[in-house]
Amino acid sequence: MWDNPRQLNILAGFLVGLVVLAVSLTALQMALRSPLWPIREVTIQGELQHTMRSEIEAALVDRVSGNFFSVDVDAVRAALERLPWVRQAAVRRVWPDRLEATLEEHVALARWGESALVNTHGERFVGGSKAVLPRFSGPRGSESEMTRRYARFSELVAPLGARVDEVILTPRLAWQLKLSNGVRLALGRDADAAEARLERFVQSAAKGIARYDYVDLRYPNGFALRLPDGKG
Repeated sequence: MWDNPRQLNILAGFLVGLVVLAVSLTALQMALRSPLWPIREVTIQGELQHTMRSEIEAALVDRVSGNFFSVDVDAVRAALERLPWVRQAAVRRVWPDRLEATLEEHVALARWGESALVNTHGERFVGGSKAVLPRFSGPRGSESEMTRRYARFSELVAPLGARVDEVILTPRLAWQLKLSNGVRLALGRDADAAEARLERFVQSAAKGIARYDYVDLRYPNGFALRLPDGKG
C-alpha cells in the first residue's frame, strides 16, 4: 500500500476528513456550552385576546435556557402550546440573541360540557369564556363532526328566525337540536338524512314552528309536533 500513490491519497483524504469532523464536533460542543450568545429576549407575535403576558412569562420560566445555539426551541414551543388558549405556536431563533414566537389562539365556537370549549376547527380545549356560545354535547371524539353539522344545521334553520343554541349527539348517535326560540328537534341517527328532513320541515313549517316546543323529524315521510301544554 505504501508504494501505491492512489491508496495513499485515499488514506490521506480519509484522515483529513476525520480531523475536520473532530474539529467541527469540538467547535460545536464549545458553541453549545459557551456563555457567549445568551438569549436576551423572547418576542411574541400574533393577535392575542385571551392569553396574558404574565401567563407566557410563567410558561417560559426555566424553558429558555442555554445560548443561541443550545436553546431547545421545541421545548419552548411545547410550553407555549400548553397554555389554555394557545392552539399553535411557532418558535424560531433570530440572530444574535432573540427567540421569536408566533402564537395562534383558539377561536371559541361552542361550549362542550361544563368546562371545555370547541374551536372553529372542531377541536376541544379547556378555556374560560364569558361569550354567549351554543352548547355541544356528544361522545368524546365527535367534536369535529358536531362542528361541521352545526354549521349546516344553523344554515338550515335560519329561515325560522332562530339560532341553534344546542347540538346533542346521544350515545346512540342520534342528533337533537335546541333552538333559541325554545323548540327542540329530534333528527334521528343518520345525519345526512336528518339534514334533508330538517330542510323539508323548515320549508313547510316556516315561522309557525315557534308555537311548538318539540318536533320529531325521525319519520321518513312526515313529522310529529307537540304543543307546550302537551296537547297536539
